[in-house]
Amino acid sequence: MKTKITLGFSPCPNDTFIFDALVNRKIENKDFEFELKIADVEELNKMILNSELDVSKISYHLYPFVNENYQILNSGSALGNNNGPILISKHKIYLDEINNLKIAIPGKYTTANLLFSIFFPNAKNKHEYLFSDIEEVILSNEVYAGLIIHETRFTYMKHGLKKIIDLGEKWENEMKQPLPLGGISIKRTIREDIKLKINNLISSSVKHAFENPLGTYNYIKQYSQSLSEEVIQNHINLYVNNFTIDLKEKGRNSIETLFKKAIENKLVPELKSKIFI
Repeated sequence: MKTKITLGFSPCPNDTFIFDALVNRKIENKDFEFELKIADVEELNKMILNSELDVSKISYHLYPFVNENYQILNSGSALGNNNGPILISKHKIYLDEINNLKIAIPGKYTTANLLFSIFFPNAKNKHEYLFSDIEEVILSNEVYAGLIIHETRFTYMKHGLKKIIDLGEKWENEMKQPLPLGGISIKRTIREDIKLKINNLISSSVKHAFENPLGTYNYIKQYSQSLSEEVIQNHINLYVNNFTIDLKEKGRNSIETLFKKAIENKLVPELKSKIFI
């Protein structure tokens, strides 16, 4: 009998690319039956806060809040270069004006909000929106600026919006490390051998997708029908790479650096338990 595992990930192209082979049985899986929860990452974050999912995509901002209940897998992470959130507006804005703006953020526990809080701790007038609505609330003057993530990085200029600052570039320039955005969390109470098997399945799923990229498009398009193939491919190229197959020491170090900065700025609690499986 297969072990039932609740599995959460987002409908964004990078996640459907990663999990296509696993959920559509393109790789061998003798041990598990996965019950899927596909939702925006901030909704998944809230479910993880309530320990509702066995395995799930998680924003690295949230992880310190659930450290005692979850660990991070070495596979499945979105981590790399030039992949960070971008602060945009209809107007030309100088950096010393940011603290006074009404700003849309894609969720309290997103890593985008964490980075913004690290670099602009005095910008307090922040309002939560679904990431895909942020361009629209800027255009309608509901907010003056917004923090964009995912595929909106590739579309904002078409709507006449302007970049104020790329927080990923700022992170890499100051920290000299790749930027960790999200990873795959797993309940700490799950047996160690099962954690390793699930980690290896996700790693194999990513490798299969890299070897058969065109084979993932039908699944990706189920959740991203409004996106062009160019935007889908740019999205995947930005967030899926060798760190997604295996964090290795360099990836784990960058995640620990993010947590260290967040703790120093009193934005997250201290980590009391082992982070990685």
